[in-house]
Amino acid sequence: MKLYPPISRRVIRVWQRNLTVYRQSWKISFIPPLLEPLFYLLAFGVGLSALVGYISYRGEEISYVRFIAPALIAITVMNSAFFENTYASFVRMYYQKTFDAMMATPLTVEEIIAGEIFWGATKAVIATAIMMAVISGFGLIRYPEGLLLLPLAFLGGLAFGAAGMVCTAITPSIDLFNLPVFLFITPMFLFGGTFFPIENLPGWAQKTALLLPLTHLVNLARTFASGRIDASVPLGIGYLAAFSAVAFPLALCRMRRRLIK
Repeated sequence: MKLYPPISRRVIRVWQRNLTVYRQSWKISFIPPLLEPLFYLLAFGVGLSALVGYISYRGEEISYVRFIAPALIAITVMNSAFFENTYASFVRMYYQKTFDAMMATPLTVEEIIAGEIFWGATKAVIATAIMMAVISGFGLIRYPEGLLLLPLAFLGGLAFGAAGMVCTAITPSIDLFNLPVFLFITPMFLFGGTFFPIENLPGWAQKTALLLPLTHLVNLARTFASGRIDASVPLGIGYLAAFSAVAFPLALCRMRRRLIK
């Protein structure tokens, strides 16, 4: 079995198919990334920020709302890609039989799954662009460095999209997706440096948090949003790239086992 099965340019057809479907319901998909940052910034920026005030992050004092704003983008990247390649991909595979129809064409299984993951990453970029427009209105993103959030969203989308596709490959029914969400997504959401610095955690928990991809995505988002590029950037990008390099071929191989019987 090859680690990296051959993938041709036909993968774009899978991506294009999902884009066509998305364009028919984009007005509904447009709402969550537009309103979510407004709700969070209102709740945390106006409500909780009044209690927290300023926090120490990487040797400087910043407002709490400025601390969480980039984390909201990172969370959106994670959720957009992961849920697209779990629930949505599972529906296309199991209920709509879309994968079966595509397998009747010259497309290979690897091209179908790769196209799904690329689409999940694309949805992460779309959601990030919408959120950036909203958050920028509050002056919480510095440009031009903030534009780096868009390629970061694609890289993070590949990582979480591939991880989501692995879950799709091994989850027997759609109801059981609650398990990877509870064991994988929720801990990162709470302890990935999103709502408080991981330095506030015990030593063992800090080391565990550094193993989570969202922790690195959040750190990179804060770095790009603040415009202070430092030596941690190559390490964070390297981690996400390595995570993607492992999860992506694993997703292809596991999905081939599920689809080819």
